[in-house]
Amino acid sequence: MNIEILIGFITATSLLAISPGPDNIYVLMQSIANGRKYGIATVAGLITGCLIHTTLVAFGASTILKQNPKLFFTIKLLGALYLVYLAYKVLKSSDEIELGGDAIPKKPVFELFKQGFIMNVLNPKVTLFFLALFPGFLFSDTMSEVLQFYILGIIFMIVSFIVFGAIAVFGGKISESIKKNKSIGKYMKWMQIAVFTGIAVYIMLTD
Repeated sequence: MNIEILIGFITATSLLAISPGPDNIYVLMQSIANGRKYGIATVAGLITGCLIHTTLVAFGASTILKQNPKLFFTIKLLGALYLVYLAYKVLKSSDEIELGGDAIPKKPVFELFKQGFIMNVLNPKVTLFFLALFPGFLFSDTMSEVLQFYILGIIFMIVSFIVFGAIAVFGGKISESIKKNKSIGKYMKWMQIAVFTGIAVYIMLTD
């Protein structure tokens, strides 16, 4: 087992998780709108979805996606449509969103977990990203490749959870500091719509 390769993978994963991207913004927005606990639930959903992508990579199904443009496009379209649906639900909700109040019930923790999970699973870019990243960090000549892929996947999930969890806590602190500002609700509503729509466009426009 080559420990140096694993250390290199952890470093690369940390840098990728810290780099600004759609997932970071999505987690931050959910934390600001609903609180840190709900942001962490979103993170848990996103990270759990990585198990599916790790499995696809480990057993070679990601290669099929890469070689089948129609299937790849269909999965991208499903992911984008789901995000547009979430944006529509936010659009139809009340403009008077109270970030810290009890007048409007917050979404259940499981609902945010499910949203994060589905968003991640329906994004084939994650699978192809894993396919591009993981093979270069196989660290053992004696261990099976499938097991190595799962180990790398778990490391990726742990590192990402730590980074995204920190973002969720930060968002929760912002929520607590601005919860008395009643006018912030409508801005947060439209920011959430922009985030959902932006990620959907990002998924559809990337090859």
